[in-house]
Amino acid sequence: MAGKKQRESQVSVNTSYFGELHQPQDWQAAIAHVAQRFNREYRGERAELPAEVDAMPIAQEYAAGLLQSKLASPFWQLAKPQKNQRWLDLGCGASFLIYPWREWDASFYGQEISIVARDTVNSRGSQLNSKRFKGVKLAAAHELEYEPNFFDGAIATGVSCYYPITYWLEVLTNLKPLLKPGASFVFDLVDGEQPLAENWAILETYLGAEVFLEPIAKWRQAIQAIGVKIVKTVPGEIFQTLKVQFS
Repeated sequence: MAGKKQRESQVSVNTSYFGELHQPQDWQAAIAHVAQRFNREYRGERAELPAEVDAMPIAQEYAAGLLQSKLASPFWQLAKPQKNQRWLDLGCGASFLIYPWREWDASFYGQEISIVARDTVNSRGSQLNSKRFKGVKLAAAHELEYEPNFFDGAIATGVSCYYPITYWLEVLTNLKPLLKPGASFVFDLVDGEQPLAENWAILETYLGAEVFLEPIAKWRQAIQAIGVKIVKTVPGEIFQTLKVQFS
């Protein structure tokens, strides 16, 4: 009986997600909210928070610039870019300016929805490494226009939490043909069971972007239902980082 119920549950999940995935979706409103939230942050504009939110320890850490270390996902611990490889960073922010891409000597292709971040990185990236910096496009994670089998790997950290699971399945589906056989995709999921996650989600709401606190088990089931293999995971204080490959 337990096996039958599990299969029925799996069928229900598959039908639900595949049904939504094959329907045209308009993600622009959600993307615009997230872009606006990060444009303000990259401009250095401080959000006006209600007193009760501003008093939360996590909001005070954010204001003091101490929260980023708890949000960062060390993707290179799961899949480090290698010399002469081509890597795609979705929702890249200032990744090329922060992480040691020069040391890795891999070609960097970025996509970002924040105009401010895109312009900042494009203005400085080629100065740091004109050979390996291939530019940042103003595009969302699902808007992928590259040749098939083009990338040796891909990254997306701090992105999936702002969208429903259905959106991320579209990203995975669109990304698959662009990766070389055996290539890895590293991304993170907000872990709603972590003590800080709910308070961080509250803070993000007041900063202008809704966070989707879906159970990790639900994410894993949906990802695996479309033929994506989870190779390894690394836990964090708010996010759980996954390395996946496509079958």
